Formats: sequence, structure tokens, C-alpha cells
Amino acid sequence: MKITLLILVIGYLTIGCQTLPSGERGYDANLSQVEYPFPVHFLPIDSQQQQLNIAYMYQKPLLQSKGTVLLLHGKNFNAAYWEDTANVLLAQGYAVVIPDQIGFGKSSKPEHYAYSFHTFAEQTMQIVDTLDIDTLTVVGHSMGGMLATRFSLMYPNRVNKLILVNPIGLEDYSYYAKPKDINFFFESEKSKKIENIIAYQRKNYYDGQWNDKYESLTDIHRGWIEGPDWSLMAWNNALTYAPIFNEPVVHELQNLTIDLHLILGTRDRTGPGRNWAFEDNQYELGRYDLLGKALQKKHPNIITLYELEGLGHLPQVEDLDRFTHTFLQALDAD
Repeated sequence: MKITLLILVIGYLTIGCQTLPSGERGYDANLSQVEYPFPVHFLPIDSQQQQLNIAYMYQKPLLQSKGTVLLLHGKNFNAAYWEDTANVLLAQGYAVVIPDQIGFGKSSKPEHYAYSFHTFAEQTMQIVDTLDIDTLTVVGHSMGGMLATRFSLMYPNRVNKLILVNPIGLEDYSYYAKPKDINFFFESEKSKKIENIIAYQRKNYYDGQWNDKYESLTDIHRGWIEGPDWSLMAWNNALTYAPIFNEPVVHELQNLTIDLHLILGTRDRTGPGRNWAFEDNQYELGRYDLLGKALQKKHPNIITLYELEGLGHLPQVEDLDRFTHTFLQALDAD
């Protein structure tokens, strides 16, 4: 019997993690102190001459399943941030699989690793195969959108639909930003304070607004910064910038063999490399109010566009009800 798996890759938040206990400071690299919303399993893998573990959650609905949703996180967050969306999908009758990629969340943090979207995709497929899941619908948000697209290109016979939510990678950042050595990103990550992270998210994600829910999404960052493994975490955070700048997927959209449903909060201005763009660059990165229309015009037979006016990089956090309505539309579309 075939099982349909929907892969939902959304990016930069963390709803399901508990906050730092009173009197305790800091999280270790693998978030062993952090409770996830569903039971966590570990898949041992042999990768790049290292024995590593991929953490993931797998939850089935109470009713008969319509298929399975694989929720993949973006760069600045972990699997637990999918709790609210997972509960929506479970109520709709979908099972959910929610992994932490290597270098993120509760998964292994190697001291040396060549990160790539190809590697992430292969390791994600190992989870899918372990669970004996057949066909997939892939949905990705933020950096997860690049991974979701690469996954769909690598495994076209396992994917029946691709849904991207405010993905990065809708433009090739290497065209506009100066190349940077990994040490540039390491020094930047290592110097971050929780105040910097909150200020960035408040300005860029939520249009200057802030509340307890948004605050909770920064908990893992606060814990890691105050914990014993911050240097290792900063190094892994730095290494994972490489595929964003070195592995563009936007040029390969025409090679997709399945429909792409693109959900965009049009207030989003996320543009990796904007702060070190070439001096003569006149192009404005991250104009999501323009990117979707331009790509749909270029690929009209592939892309269906859904625009959420007034929402930013995290529409699923800013307005879960509005996002869910649109997301379920895309999910049910033929």
C-alpha cells in the first residue's frame, strides 16, 4: 500500500521548546535539556567518516491518515518549532515526520563537516525510507525551501507536490554579494548576543512587533549562547551558510517534474548577503512582493502563487489561522 508523505519545510522559529529552567543557564549542543512536543527518535548514520545521529519526531493522527507530512526546519531553528502546524495537520488526518538536520536541534554537531543540500536531502530520504514511506509532497520555508527544492529534483519519483513558504533561494545571492570565507561567518556568529538575535527578528520578521510567542522562538539561541558549547554551535552555524551561497536552486526550477505552490508573505525582505553586496550592485535582494510574480511569469506552467499581504518572513507565526487557510488550499489543490 502506498503512503503519501507531505514534506513541510518551514524555516526560522521554535515554538515547541521549553524555556530555560529557573536557576539554570545554558543548553548543550544537542539540546538534551529541551523537551520536544512529540517523542524524539534517533537515526544513526555514517557520514563523512563520522558516526552521527539524526533526531526526528514521528506522530500519527488519531483518525485514519490521509498521508504523512515531513516538516523540515530552516537555518535558525529546530524541529520543535513545528508544534502548532503539526497539530493542525494531525487534526486534518495527516501523520507528521519532523527531523532536525545534522548541525541543528538535537542532531549531531560535527566539528568538521561539508554541509550541502544534497547531503541534507540524502539524509532526509534515509528517514523516509526507515519509516517505509512511499510518495511525498514537499513543502519548504526559508532555507528549508532550498532543501525542499533540491530534494524534489533529486527524488522526482518520490514527490508529487512541492509547496514553498517564504523560501530563500528565489534569487542567486552569489550574483550580488561578495564571496566570504567561513571565518567571516564564524566570527559573526560567535559574537552574537541574544539581544542581537531578538533585535534582528523583531525588525525583519515581525515589522517591529514583539510578544511572548515571538520571544519563545529565541529560547534555543539564548540557551546555546549561555551554554557550554557555544563555540561549536557558532562554528556549525557558520558552516551551514555555505550551501545557501554556493548551491542556488532558482536556476533549476524548470527541471521540476511536479507542481510548485509558492506561498509568500509579501512584507518579507530576507536577502542573505545584502550587507556585503558588491559596491556597484543596484539590485535589491529580498523583494518578496516582486519575486513571486516574476517567477510565476517565468514558469507559468509550474508555479501557483499565493500572496499574503501584510505578512513577513514567518506568516505561519504572525497569523497561523490565515496561513493555515492558504496552506490547506495549496495542499488540496490538484
